[in-house]
Amino acid sequence: MSDNYLTEKAWGHGLATVSMDGILLDVWFPSPELGAAPKSDLQWFAPRELDEMVGQDEVRNVRTEVIRVEIDLDAPVASTQDAYLRLHLLSHLLVRPNTINLEGLIPNLPIVAFTNRGAMSLDDFRSRTMTLRKAGVVAHSIDKFPRLVDYVTPERVRIADANRVRLGAYLSPGTTIMHEGFVNFNAGTLGASMVEGRISQGVVVGDGSDIGGGASIMGTLSGGGKHRVEIGQRALLGANSGIGISIGDDSVVEAGLYLTAGSKVTLHLDGRTQVVKAAELSGLPGLLFRRNSLNGAIEAIARDGKGIELNAQLHG
Repeated sequence: MSDNYLTEKAWGHGLATVSMDGILLDVWFPSPELGAAPKSDLQWFAPRELDEMVGQDEVRNVRTEVIRVEIDLDAPVASTQDAYLRLHLLSHLLVRPNTINLEGLIPNLPIVAFTNRGAMSLDDFRSRTMTLRKAGVVAHSIDKFPRLVDYVTPERVRIADANRVRLGAYLSPGTTIMHEGFVNFNAGTLGASMVEGRISQGVVVGDGSDIGGGASIMGTLSGGGKHRVEIGQRALLGANSGIGISIGDDSVVEAGLYLTAGSKVTLHLDGRTQVVKAAELSGLPGLLFRRNSLNGAIEAIARDGKGIELNAQLHG
């Protein structure tokens, strides 16, 4: 994929959490916007609701302050506030995955303790155990990325386990994330989808598709190639299947089948049979990928008509 990123600016007023030794831990942007920041004095000031949240939390040993951030979306990430604004833009559905520059994102996100009372320094979380226990403060993660739901409430989306969806996930209305589903940052659904498996960083899933229980989609964070995997519309990844290639519209991957770019596939198409690498079939619509139960070979055959149809009662 070429790096043809959006070249416009983005901005927002945010509520920043800062440790007492001056480290910015996180930023909440309730209403991020695309475009250059307004220049008028009136629009320069932050919303009163944010100003009213400024203060100090002695239990977490942090203070909150209002900041104003403007960034260039085609430039690398330059700071923690820059990183958080880009993650918010994705989760507010203002930009799609893979359309903005995220170079430098992870190094600019500090590892912090995300608690039921907000972010705090990991050093303070270690040293203030008694104070935190007495105040009922518990951590739900120690990470660079927080939970989506602590910062953004997506419209008409069901998330059964909030811990499994990171800030920066792009979730379209009608999407259902079941308990074992996982969605990373810079990844998500472009329409109503059922997610019971893992959507890795950089992966997008088309409208009407189903990622079956335990299914896994390769991303680009853990090594391998730079190919961005896409799932087409009305496609199905069967339970415990896995893919490292794009799957086209109306296609199905059989349960339990793991399909990497180098997998040898026996293709039955238009009356002909040939063996090809799975990468050559990446993104082609209307295919069924299965394993031959007699000889174990991976096969691909043409499917007729449209793919799966989601349960309207679950995704309405």
